Amino acid sequence: MMQKKRPIFLQPAKIRLPVPGIVSILHRISGLALFICLPWLLWLFSGTLSKESAFECYQAWVHNPLVIVVLILLLWAFLHHALAGIRFLFLDVHKGLQLPTARATAKSVLVIEFVLLVIIVGACWLL
Repeated sequence: MMQKKRPIFLQPAKIRLPVPGIVSILHRISGLALFICLPWLLWLFSGTLSKESAFECYQAWVHNPLVIVVLILLLWAFLHHALAGIRFLFLDVHKGLQLPTARATAKSVLVIEFVLLVIIVGACWLL
């Protein structure tokens, strides 16, 4: 009997996940990012509610380009986590389990989150 030669080392670059798998992994990553950054976000938001000096510190932080990028990434994380979470709730009640539907809803999560992100960032940029 001939045995298959199996790869010894895992090669992540050669693994191709389907779109629902990518959405699932991004859902976990976005949830972790939101959880880790929650104390920092609460600290930032508390600066808007307290003394004037704290608000000036808040504004200095928020106008830093690196902080702007991190806040945009956290906005993406929030949008993705919320939309993918709604998708997973439907999957939990056995709606959309068929492969074409699962692929379509996964793609729609990615498209809707991108569109919402562009609209929100664009609206904030114009204001």
